[in-house]
Amino acid sequence: MAVKTESKNGLMVCRVEGDIDISCSPDLKKVFDKLIAQKTPKIVIEFSKVTYVDSSGLATLVGILKNMRSYGGRMRLAGMSTKIKGLFEITKLDKLFEIMATEEEAIAGL
Repeated sequence: MAVKTESKNGLMVCRVEGDIDISCSPDLKKVFDKLIAQKTPKIVIEFSKVTYVDSSGLATLVGILKNMRSYGGRMRLAGMSTKIKGLFEITKLDKLFEIMATEEEAIAGL
């Protein structure tokens, strides 16, 4: 798993590549803990190169969202494959997260 971050239009875009699973969830958390410590107000996580998400990955993402909301931050997810979006729907996490089809959609109005 790799995460590339880019400041864009007053928000942070994080492009994640690879699997989000038990072996890399702690690394993902560290990346976002730094952004949360800086109270980054708006984050878009781009998923087009994410190939797999397990339950620990979902828990990590929920924790990131919870920590952002604690200071009024907002997060959107974008570019998910049908398979990964289906996982969010099955687990009802699509009701918790703002999921957009594209990075551009996620940035617009955030």
